[in-house]
Amino acid sequence: MAIQPIRLFGDPVLRTPAEQVVDFDRELRRLVQDLTDTMLDAPGVGLAAPQLGVSLRVFTYHVDGVLGHVVNPTLDLGEEEQEGEEGCLSFPGLAYPTKRAWRVVAKGFDVHGEPVELEGTDLLARCVQHETDHLDGVLFIDRLDREQRKAAMRAIREAEWGGAPAPTVKVSPHATFGRAR
Repeated sequence: MAIQPIRLFGDPVLRTPAEQVVDFDRELRRLVQDLTDTMLDAPGVGLAAPQLGVSLRVFTYHVDGVLGHVVNPTLDLGEEEQEGEEGCLSFPGLAYPTKRAWRVVAKGFDVHGEPVELEGTDLLARCVQHETDHLDGVLFIDRLDREQRKAAMRAIREAEWGGAPAPTVKVSPHATFGRAR
């Protein structure tokens, strides 16, 4: 298992839009395995590469017993909305009611560059939207109304991890330095 530390709110990588994956290679397969192992250990229903400090467009999910990943996702959102409690592994212990589309179709690729399409509702739709937001540098607290966001920021300041320094950024030994070309 390759469980990695999860980046917490305040780390700049979480606010940086991730780059498209262009190399479907061993490094990408290792990243997806690290994401999967870390997500399952946390435990969580989804984890995006920026949460491990890697600025690439890939996430994993584990919803209703289905485990998978999507590389370079694009989303088609349904018009019907849902509101439900949403948390994030980068905000340990915090959850707030968050509006999302009730249905989503995600198109992208697997680790081998083969096309994939993932269609889901309810929790799977929420997870896919949440993780794709991470790839765009958007956090779930950005989707809260003003009062909820104020409460969330207060809770973050009071959390024991709220004042923690950002983790050290590791430099990739590969020519792309962990980023797409």
